[in-house]
Amino acid sequence: MSTEPDKESSALSPNSRLAIAAVVAFALGAWIFGDRDQATNGHAHDRAEETHSGTQKNHQDPSTWTCSMHPQIQAPEPGKCPICGMDLIPVESDNSLGADESRSLVTLSKSAKERAKIRTTPVRRLTQGGTLARLLGRVDYDETSIRRVTAWTGGRIDHLMVAVTGQRIKAGQVIARLYSPEIYGAHQDLINVSKQLKRLQNASDSAKAAGRAAIEASRSRLRLLGVPPDEVAAMERANTPQESVGIRTPFSGTVIERLATEGSYVKTGQGLYRVANLKKLWVQLDAYESDLPLLQVGQTVSLLVEALPGEIFTGRVAFVDPVLNRNTRTARVRVEVRNHSGKLKPGLFVEATIEGKGHEKEQQPLVIPATAPLFTGQRQLVYVEVEGREKPTYSPRVVRLGSRIGELYPVISGLTEGERVVTHGAFTLDADLQIRGGNSMLSLPGDNERGKDQEVLKTPAKLKLAMRTLFESYLAIHDGLSSDDFKAAYMAAAQLKKNVRSISRRAAGATRFASAFQPISRHILSHLEDFGPKATASQMRTAFKDLSLDVSTVLRIFGNPTTTPVRVAFCPMALDGDGAQWVQAAAVIENPYFGAAMHSCGEVHHTVEHGTWLPIGDESEATEHFQDFKPSPAPSGTGHTGTAGHERHQH
Repeated sequence: MSTEPDKESSALSPNSRLAIAAVVAFALGAWIFGDRDQATNGHAHDRAEETHSGTQKNHQDPSTWTCSMHPQIQAPEPGKCPICGMDLIPVESDNSLGADESRSLVTLSKSAKERAKIRTTPVRRLTQGGTLARLLGRVDYDETSIRRVTAWTGGRIDHLMVAVTGQRIKAGQVIARLYSPEIYGAHQDLINVSKQLKRLQNASDSAKAAGRAAIEASRSRLRLLGVPPDEVAAMERANTPQESVGIRTPFSGTVIERLATEGSYVKTGQGLYRVANLKKLWVQLDAYESDLPLLQVGQTVSLLVEALPGEIFTGRVAFVDPVLNRNTRTARVRVEVRNHSGKLKPGLFVEATIEGKGHEKEQQPLVIPATAPLFTGQRQLVYVEVEGREKPTYSPRVVRLGSRIGELYPVISGLTEGERVVTHGAFTLDADLQIRGGNSMLSLPGDNERGKDQEVLKTPAKLKLAMRTLFESYLAIHDGLSSDDFKAAYMAAAQLKKNVRSISRRAAGATRFASAFQPISRHILSHLEDFGPKATASQMRTAFKDLSLDVSTVLRIFGNPTTTPVRVAFCPMALDGDGAQWVQAAAVIENPYFGAAMHSCGEVHHTVEHGTWLPIGDESEATEHFQDFKPSPAPSGTGHTGTAGHERHQH
């Protein structure tokens, strides 16, 4: 079969794929939103109540015109599409909304929602029924419990008491009888020495001592040949030597392999049986490359066994193989599990669910179903249900996601817990937005290269506490300025300076962290010079603006290291109307640039939860400031989350 079509398909440019998507979008929109009546030649159409709330909109003076087949075309006046030559159609807007907001919303009637089969799911944390990975594997023996029962002396096996594998044995149990010329001779010597000692009852003390030494030597010889002391005592009382002796196992367990047969000759130290303790077993799992960043020793594992439906076994990850199998591209993950019930059998196939380590709920990552996001290159888009609307309304939102975890994606930034994302029908909503020339996935700027919004780093474990202390010092500066306590702000700035220098020294061994943090630390230290003991309130607040931009950059690259959410706020009236942002812990505005004079002036733009990253804006002074640092690309599968809220407060 020819593979040329596949080659051609794989060679399609991003623009070609977007054009194909536009055609599909148009067809889907026409089917789902069939209650829209098209006008002359199908190029102009009116919106009925089925699609948007309110009555028909007035299109006499539209501000934007677009092509129904090429929604990326935007023109300020009517005309022809430069791509296909079709007449441009007006872009409708809801008069109750701003133009930009209207172009980012899709409003449906309840019947249209049912036809489109729109389904939503709340953004939740992983602990609420979530899992990190699902892996397949099999039950295996615990290698540390496997023992080999050997012959203490050479000879011929006369009889095997344990003739089949799978039989359970106890320590001290006779498992075979062995004819051994060496034991036969040692037994004969013991009988002779014992008889001789009896004849020395009336002999001298030295002769008796020599006799006792001889009999003890004979006993020791038999014990070294594997004969237990109680059996040696019985052999000492015998009149004739035994032709065979019992071989006892020093271990309890289950026979997993029989190595000897009756009538065969064995040498000293030769194995007779392999025994394993099945009270503790291993589960050997195969983890693909994408799963490895999610695994660590100590994680809890839930095991489902096909042969035992309805039963769940638990264990813990004990080892993750550091070497990848070149053929299968998998690494072996070993899980230890208790098997006191004896229901688990080596060789059974299992499905393992790897769970998160015992973090608190608020420290677990946010996740969304894998069916929610739409992808354009490296950019990810989801549709979020808008609350408080009479009719179902949805808005597109660009988010940052981590590597896929089974049927889930961890959210790095862009969503908050409890928001409802569209998990079925998102492409249909996007198709409608495309037809109307709205801000759909097709209208987003190209992002086929890994962009700056993917660049996030993990803080090394040894520096997490230090980074938290750094933020606490910065927040103390904010608290001092917002309460007009400038002495407290000065003291907090001095502490922040110590924190930054300490982190810079300790980060020397963390190459990627150091390369990203060092330029930021130099910025912070330079701004802290303006927090001297004789600095005025105006000087401190001016320096605090630049310091806050540095802290926002830390939030974008390294995330929020504190144990509580922090808010990025902005006041357009700060610093003589230039506007300035800051980071605070409180949920309500505490303006550090005005203090008590205008304490609540400003608005919260973003809420950054613990262990999450601050989203990168499109056009802001903070974004331009961020470009100076250029952090390294993020490691795959960070598994962290972020949130972006927008809370307005009265000026």
